[in-house]
Amino acid sequence: MTDIYEHAPKIWNAAQLRDALKDLPDDAPIHIGVAEDPGDFDGYREGVLVDAHQVENWWPATATTPERIETEEALTLFADWQPGAYDRLD
Repeated sequence: MTDIYEHAPKIWNAAQLRDALKDLPDDAPIHIGVAEDPGDFDGYREGVLVDAHQVENWWPATATTPERIETEEALTLFADWQPGAYDRLD
C-alpha cells in the first residue's frame, strides 16, 4: 500500500508577488527555487525567471470527472537553468 502525502501549499496571488517585489531595483534578476519533492526546499534546484505568459486554465472531462465549465485566468512564470556552462545532453 502506498502512503499518500496530501500536499496543499498556500499559493501566492498577484498582490503578494507585487508586495515581495516592491523594494527590488528594476534590473534585479529573479531567481526561483523549485522544491525537489513536495514541500522540500532543503534540496531545491535554483532557476532564473526567463518569461511569463497569461494563461486560461480549463479542466476537460476525464474517466472519473465531467468537464468543468469554469476557467481560471492566471500568470505562468517560466524558469530556466542559471547562465553557465553545462554538459551537453545527447
